[in-house]
Amino acid sequence: MAFEGLSDKLSRAFKKLRNKGKLSEADVKEAMREVRLALLEADVNYKVAKDFTNKVTERAVGQDVMESLTPAQMVIKIVNEELTSLMGGENARLEFASKPPTVIMMCGLQGSGKTTHSAKLAKMLRETQNRRPLLVACDIYRPAAIDQLKVVGEKAGVPVFEMGTEKPVKIAREAIKHARDYGNDVVILDTAGRLHIDEVLMNELKDVKAEVNPDEILLVIDSMTGQDAVNVAKSFNELLEVTGVILTKLDGDTRGGAALSVKAVTGKPIKFAGTGEKLDDLEVFHPDRMASRILGMGDVLTLIEDAQNKLDQKKAEEMAEKIMSNRFDFNDLLSQFEQIKKMGPLKGILSKLPGVGKQLDDVDINDRQIDWLQAIILSMTPEERQNPSLMNPSRKRRIAAGSGRTVEEVNRLIKQLDQMQKMIKQMNKGGKKGKRKKKMMLPGLGGMPMDGSGGFGGNGMPF
Repeated sequence: MAFEGLSDKLSRAFKKLRNKGKLSEADVKEAMREVRLALLEADVNYKVAKDFTNKVTERAVGQDVMESLTPAQMVIKIVNEELTSLMGGENARLEFASKPPTVIMMCGLQGSGKTTHSAKLAKMLRETQNRRPLLVACDIYRPAAIDQLKVVGEKAGVPVFEMGTEKPVKIAREAIKHARDYGNDVVILDTAGRLHIDEVLMNELKDVKAEVNPDEILLVIDSMTGQDAVNVAKSFNELLEVTGVILTKLDGDTRGGAALSVKAVTGKPIKFAGTGEKLDDLEVFHPDRMASRILGMGDVLTLIEDAQNKLDQKKAEEMAEKIMSNRFDFNDLLSQFEQIKKMGPLKGILSKLPGVGKQLDDVDINDRQIDWLQAIILSMTPEERQNPSLMNPSRKRRIAAGSGRTVEEVNRLIKQLDQMQKMIKQMNKGGKKGKRKKKMMLPGLGGMPMDGSGGFGGNGMPF
């Protein structure tokens, strides 16, 4: 999980502050020493870490903080604000040309994920902004680069322009003409990379830039490489004047040094973050939300946006109507599982909830759990899905055998659906019982081990 190591160390440092009640200047400075060490261990640039803790210390030892009723909370608030500022303050948006097409030039080292993230960006623009992007194959050196772009372009539902092994400058020029002729309002150039920065690579990119004058030059860098990623960003920026950064593999970067250093070192904002392997796994980078995640405060806004973008609104309305009329059955539960899977890994979903992230540190959540539950439901007959009361021991044994699961798991799922139906009935009734505050469970997961062996026990995960 992104920033996991850094979050843990900051949490321990702030816990010491909370336990002290009233703070002295020495307490704050001691905490900031721990914060600086945590940042350095997270592979944050040394100068960035030093400047950051100096700023926080300067603000935190002020009279307003020291004499406040909750000085520890005030220090954490300052850290949150400074983290947000460190990563850019506000989210930086793409600049679109006043006269289409907008030209976005993707650059970076080989293996950083340029081709995949070109398709991810195109898909995001098509689905969330109703744009008509065109992907352009300007990488004529890497074997199968053009074929790869065609494959991901087809998956993203975006056309791909290619001219084989023609010069990249000519390909880019012709692609823009093609976009004007065919009504594509965004052109995304997937340029070539190298295993290291060299003169040939940079000259080619400069030539493409001079020819098409791109509106955006986005540098794609692998966050897992830490300080190397920041050094790459600095080199590319000095030679090309990039307009923004796409950080890839942020979901696997437990340290987070690149995300915290790149803006301070290059002056260029992180505009997007790659958070997984699927084409939907691209997020607009919000510094304030990322700071909130680092400090274990969750990220509800991103969770809501994910739900709005990835869930089927019509199905959600139909489900609400069924719940209100108390007609929720296994078919509906199956549909809910499909909706949840669209939002990405379960641990990622739950980690965005305030206060939940820390509870997940030692929990191994197996995303195949949903597949196993779906297998149980799909092994039922249509009549059994609509009417669980038909279930007798022989039917349960047949379902267990058909799904490759145990009778105990079948019983557990049937029991949970029954509990959900009772809860819905109470909610619809209103009155004292219906108005009582209840814990909502992530559908289908309560009472079943999340790792397939004993993860959560019988209570499920509050949602």
